[in-house]
Amino acid sequence: MNLYEQQPYWLIKNGIIASYPSLQKDLKLDVAIIGAGISAALTAWQLRNSGLSIAVFDKRHVGMGSTAASTAFLQYEIDTPLTSLKHLVGEANAVTSYQLCRKAIYDIADLCKSLKPAFDFSLRPSLQYASFKTHTNSLNQEYNFRKKHGFEVQWLEADEIEQKFGFKASGAIFSADGGEVDAYLLTHALLTNFAKAGHKIYSNTDIKTIEHHKQGITLQTANGSVIKAKKLIIACGYESLKYVPKKIAEINSTYALVSEPLPDVSFWYKNSLIWETTVPYMYFRAVSENRILVGGRDDQFHHPHIPPSVIKRKADMLQQAFLKKMPHIPLKADFSWAGAFAITKDGLPYIGCIPERPNTYFALGFGGNGITFSVIAAEIIHDLILERKNEHVQLFSFNR
Repeated sequence: MNLYEQQPYWLIKNGIIASYPSLQKDLKLDVAIIGAGISAALTAWQLRNSGLSIAVFDKRHVGMGSTAASTAFLQYEIDTPLTSLKHLVGEANAVTSYQLCRKAIYDIADLCKSLKPAFDFSLRPSLQYASFKTHTNSLNQEYNFRKKHGFEVQWLEADEIEQKFGFKASGAIFSADGGEVDAYLLTHALLTNFAKAGHKIYSNTDIKTIEHHKQGITLQTANGSVIKAKKLIIACGYESLKYVPKKIAEINSTYALVSEPLPDVSFWYKNSLIWETTVPYMYFRAVSENRILVGGRDDQFHHPHIPPSVIKRKADMLQQAFLKKMPHIPLKADFSWAGAFAITKDGLPYIGCIPERPNTYFALGFGGNGITFSVIAAEIIHDLILERKNEHVQLFSFNR
């Protein structure tokens, strides 16, 4: 599967940070991890000091799957509003999932501070505005429900939105908790730390077969190397779906652009993360080098190859939609790309085990909150492998 097309900003900006060899021999391990993106890196980092022998395998270079195309829009709000999610999973579970996503933002902040040298991370508030006047009442209900459950939110009327953000909308929720990070760079930083703890990373190593036994797993690579592991973690993003026997997600296409550098450093109030209520929604945020990222215009399907002409058309649509909203900002696209995007039935990720694959753990952080979901997955899988109790296992299980 092509997980992205064209030129993701992070990959062009940062290049290849570190290279790792392919596997050329047989291995015996406690834990094998398939995938070397942000989900795998967070899970590997969590387990690095567990006393287990661990190795990471990816058929690409580190971070060059979906992670390279991530827009890293870190919110606790998932694609399913809290007022809708409570009808799908129950009010207590819905609130808990939002609380865990909010905690994950601050966990990433603490993690970035702990890395040597400290890694660049910014806390940012977010604004969700009503795309149409008819959306105002339901958005206000969402605001009241979040406030009832202790989330730090404010309701902004039309005049406040225009004053602070420079565009017109009939109402909006302003949330204190959000963040932004370069997921591609963070993946490399985490895996560098993981390797320093004595573990191995193998790029260009395609896992062709997986055999399950009572005592463990046998993996075979495309070049014939055999890996024997007691436990297996599958954290290779949307490509993980081929290892699950039932359909759990729809794969869509999403689009993004990053602008040319702009003269201003502060574009709107606190450079908040901004998104809207319509589905599919447009979203935008400030990124490094005084640039603005704009994303959205999703398609409800994903082709193996998206032509450059489609990406250009979608980037033009995003640019025009942004300029309509923010005509005073002279945004011009510099980078544009398309990526795969998975949607689950309730907007929540799938984390944990399935009976068909014993001794195997899945970290499937699907949806617009892939990074915060991956933080949650890393903590849950860490506890499962070390046979520790985790109270949130059922919330994200395959049989929920």
